[in-house]
Amino acid sequence: MVSLSVLDQSPIRKGGTAAEAFANTIGLAKAAEGFGYSRYWLAEHHNTFSFAGSAPEVLIAAVAAATSRIRVGSGGVMLPHYSPLKVAECFRVLETLYPGRIDLGLGRAPGGDMRTTRALQPGPQAYDVGVFPQQVELLRQFLEDSMGLQGEEGGFPSDHPYRGLHATPRGPGLPDLWMLGSGGDGAIIAAQYGMAYCFAHFINQDAGTQPLEIYRRNFRASRDLASPRGGIAVSVTVADTEEEAKRIASSRNLWVMHLLQNRAGAFPSIEEALAYPYTDQDSVMLRAIEQRGFAGAPEQVCAKLLALGEAHGVDDFTILTITYDQKDRLRSYELLADVMGVTALRTGETISA
Repeated sequence: MVSLSVLDQSPIRKGGTAAEAFANTIGLAKAAEGFGYSRYWLAEHHNTFSFAGSAPEVLIAAVAAATSRIRVGSGGVMLPHYSPLKVAECFRVLETLYPGRIDLGLGRAPGGDMRTTRALQPGPQAYDVGVFPQQVELLRQFLEDSMGLQGEEGGFPSDHPYRGLHATPRGPGLPDLWMLGSGGDGAIIAAQYGMAYCFAHFINQDAGTQPLEIYRRNFRASRDLASPRGGIAVSVTVADTEEEAKRIASSRNLWVMHLLQNRAGAFPSIEEALAYPYTDQDSVMLRAIEQRGFAGAPEQVCAKLLALGEAHGVDDFTILTITYDQKDRLRSYELLADVMGVTALRTGETISA
């Protein structure tokens, strides 16, 4: 059965505010729960005029409080910036507040430029990306230890220097652990630690099916996951007609072009995008950008998603939709849920891990 989830970057539109972006995030989360989406993930970006979401763990709490059944998580926490203990404690708080509904998605990317990365570093020297696997292992050990697991059951070995140091609050429950990646490195780490893996197709279409193949080929069963669990994150715009979908998507496409030209700001209006004086070079870039996601009528997008899922061997799709107008974004997610046949949750029901 197909599973649909949401990836929300809390985009800021031209003429809008971060407060409006957060209000739109809450509104979309409520709607997505009603449409039947399985998970709602919040992204992490820093030092940008484009996205309001710099602290996913804070937004997770707000979204989980505004909803009642949909799983809510990070897409993802950029772990190289942070102490594994601190991340474990943030998500222990979330799991305690909203038991059985929290996902912890991790990423290796900085979520900003190098100058911002230096400002985010936790001390006089940043964590080298080479220690990322050790950070992942420590984070998992802190989370397991907080549940009371020890020795072969999980947590820290008896001779570990952090044995006896606990992520609080302690108690039952473990967030679903995901690795998010756009290439082979994240796939290898997810496989090594027996985590679920979501491939960011919207970032790196050129990777093809290789990341998920690497993940499945190298997967080692863990206490949480006996077999590989893969998903794919895709950029999608759906409207009642293909023409309308492409018109709506023109806003995001212009923003992506400016991003690639190091000129990204708030998201432009559709009118600005349609009237923009594209050069011949811009037009070539724009055609390539249009191929990075799917824009069309519901049946068209459904067919493309199912074909992509078949090629990658997954039926779990995390959907990124950015539009200038909130009503267009809500409509896109609603149309996609309808055509893909997902079922709205019943009262009191939650999505299983």
